[in-house]
Amino acid sequence: MPPQTWNPTDYDQNARFVTDLGASVMELLDPKPGERVLDLGCGDGILTKKIQDLGCQVVGVDSSPELIQAAQTLGLDARLMDGQSLTFDQEFDAVFSNAALHWMKDQPKMLASVWKALNPGGRFVAEMGGQGNLALIEAALRAVLEKHGLGSLRTETNFYPAPGEYWTLLERQGFKVAMLEHFPRPTPLPKDLKTWLATFRKSIMEAIDPGLRETILEQIQEVLRPSHYNAQGQWGADYVRLRFSALKP
Repeated sequence: MPPQTWNPTDYDQNARFVTDLGASVMELLDPKPGERVLDLGCGDGILTKKIQDLGCQVVGVDSSPELIQAAQTLGLDARLMDGQSLTFDQEFDAVFSNAALHWMKDQPKMLASVWKALNPGGRFVAEMGGQGNLALIEAALRAVLEKHGLGSLRTETNFYPAPGEYWTLLERQGFKVAMLEHFPRPTPLPKDLKTWLATFRKSIMEAIDPGLRETILEQIQEVLRPSHYNAQGQWGADYVRLRFSALKP
């Protein structure tokens, strides 16, 4: 299965709620003027720009060339880089990440990179998918793919840890966990579930024959209609988040 790719226009139209919901983790970061901050998985740079506008020196990194280009159009120092192989050495007062860590398969390697990037006394503040995130959507996706003989398509594209599991990973790297919370956040979607799947499970959908793809999208959506479509005519997603702040002594 090829890696997930992103289209900046689709992201802006179909995934802007991801950055809009980053306000709470931004508050937890509490950036101060003059601080040097790394935005890990900066996407198209909307939150990166907000941190910069608060007076911080910010570097954004992301593995998507298309999103990095979009971030650079905002005048940001945005660099194409694998979050699991950061090249910084004690350069930042804080590392910030919103809805990106769960895309990184090698969590110990990523945490070691973040640790190295931080100054002593620096903080790592992030929000990501937690255990149970999108469980109903993922189950429907798997069931419909299997129905069409496509069960071999890998659908577990993300890492959604339990709170205790992630606390242990942070401590094993040497971080002192200041806070960590795990909570459901049912999230209204700007369009329908088919659009969500085409955006957030793009690599899977593009691996399906185009003549069958729309049928599969329709069937997944219908499986989820009772649980994910409300009386007001709006679709939603069963998000569960894990948010934390950890310090490098």
